[in-house]
Amino acid sequence: MAAQTEFIATQVPLTVQGVELSIASLHRAGERAPILFLHGFGSTKEDYADIVRQAAFAGQPFVAYDAPGCGASHCADLGRISIPFLLDTALQILEHFQIERFHLVGHSMGGLTALMLAHKLAGRVLSFVDIEGNIAPEDCFLSRQIVDYPEVDAERFFDDFIERARQAPAYASALYAASLRHKVRPGAVRGIFESMVWLSDHGELMDTFLGLGCPRMFMYGEQNAHLSYLAHIQAQGVRLAQIPACGHFPMYSNPMAMWQHIAEFQAGAHAG
Repeated sequence: MAAQTEFIATQVPLTVQGVELSIASLHRAGERAPILFLHGFGSTKEDYADIVRQAAFAGQPFVAYDAPGCGASHCADLGRISIPFLLDTALQILEHFQIERFHLVGHSMGGLTALMLAHKLAGRVLSFVDIEGNIAPEDCFLSRQIVDYPEVDAERFFDDFIERARQAPAYASALYAASLRHKVRPGAVRGIFESMVWLSDHGELMDTFLGLGCPRMFMYGEQNAHLSYLAHIQAQGVRLAQIPACGHFPMYSNPMAMWQHIAEFQAGAHAG
């Protein structure tokens, strides 16, 4: 008996800023507006594959893909990758799958990319779930290591980054560290991190986030409840979702709580 196909895995050939890519994706078609998922640094599209296990999302169309330099995607020039490059990749993915209006979910690096995407495509984004994506300088606790621990050799920097992540006193840090070498090409790290730091420090991300016209939810782990801006963004109409027993990675530490909050939020956004 053949196994039921719950999503389709494809390699999508793209050319972004003159660079040849082959983007590994998972998707499921349907009649409703789809969800576009953007993963964080050191993660992959499979962070979101369990949407097919969630009754609240029965039949929900979605697209998730590995960013260039990550997972099973291939990039002909790793040194060209940056957040603006990832934004252009997302725009082409939407075009490839012929997606017009959609819900948006992004984590960390993917949250920052999603913020830029939501700003660029105002009117097409039905809702935005930002899972600890960068909106202030204090959010660069991972990416700012490219500045705080200067190292010319990409492999050596990545080795040291992995060890620091392994020893970090936060939920799922060791689990996260264990797969980093398999999920990220070292040559992609510097461009991603440097652009994240620059945008967080100089890109007016908070103003951009608060200026979005779509319903917004900011999700964070209880270990990061100290973020200085939480009360401010809540006062500006952003829904907060604190995930118990969790640090930066709700999809690893408490996925059921993550999915429940996303489902409830998107249902409310759709009803509105």
